Amino acid sequence: MKIRINGMDAGIQLETEKTVGEILAALENWLAGTGHRLSGLSINDEVIGAGSLDLYFDKDIDTIETLDLMTSSLPELIAESLFRLMEDIDTYEAADFGEKGPFAERWKESPEARLLAEQSPVLFDWVQKTFSGEGLGPQGLRLLAEERLRELQDPAGEMDRAKALVTGVCTRLEELPLDIQTGKDSKAVETMNIFSGIAEKIFRVFNVLKMEGFPVQDIMAGDMPVAAYITEFNNILQELLRAYEQHDTVLVGDLAEYEMAPRLNGLYTAICDAMARRVQ
Repeated sequence: MKIRINGMDAGIQLETEKTVGEILAALENWLAGTGHRLSGLSINDEVIGAGSLDLYFDKDIDTIETLDLMTSSLPELIAESLFRLMEDIDTYEAADFGEKGPFAERWKESPEARLLAEQSPVLFDWVQKTFSGEGLGPQGLRLLAEERLRELQDPAGEMDRAKALVTGVCTRLEELPLDIQTGKDSKAVETMNIFSGIAEKIFRVFNVLKMEGFPVQDIMAGDMPVAAYITEFNNILQELLRAYEQHDTVLVGDLAEYEMAPRLNGLYTAICDAMARRVQ
C-alpha cells in the first residue's frame, strides 16, 4: 500500500497497523507534534467524507492500494471553522422559531464545533449560549467570530489596531485607585472588563504566533524572556482578581496602577516589536 501526504509519497513503513483506523490514529499522534491536523482522506482515489469516515476505520489495509491524506495547519483549520461558524449564524438567523430550539445541540456535533471546543473554549461557550437564545445574539457573535478571524489572518495588523485600546486601558488602570476611592464603581467595573478583554486578545495573538511557528522563545519583554514574563503577568493577574473579588480596594488599586498597567503595555510592546523585526 502506498501512503501519500498532500500528494507526496510519505515513505511510511507500517509496523503493527492492520486497519485504516490504526494508521490514522498513529498519524494523528505524529501530526500533533508538527502543528498540522488531518483534514482529508482518499482511499483508492475515492474521497471519503467526514460523515462516512467511521465506516472505513475497520477496513483492512490489505484491500487498499493507495491511501491519500490531506493535512492543514491548525491556524488554517481554525480559520475554516470560523468561516463555517459565520455560515451557521446565517442559518440560525434564517431558521423558523421552532427550528431554533434544537439548533445548539445539532451544532455541537459539527466539525467546527468540535475544533472550537478544543482550541477556543470561550468562543465555543458563547456560540452555545447564542444558539440557545441567550448570550450575545447573532450579530454580536458574528462580530466576535470576525475578530478571531482577523487575529488569525493578520495578527500584526490586529495588534496595531488595538494600540489605542491598550493605551486607553493602561490610563484607566492608573486611574483605578482614584475611581475606587471616589465611589465610581461603574467605571471601575468597566475598566476591569476592558482590561480583561484586551489582555485576552494579546494572549490570543501570541498563541497564533506560536501555532504559526513564530520563534516566540526569542521575544524579550524588557530583560525577561516573554514566556517568563507571561507567567509573572498571570500570577499578578490572579492576585488582582482575588483582591477584586474580596473588595480589597487598596490592593486592587496598587496592583492595577503599579503592576498590571506597565506589564500589559510591556507585553503588548514586546510582541509588536518582535513582529516588526521579523518583517524587516
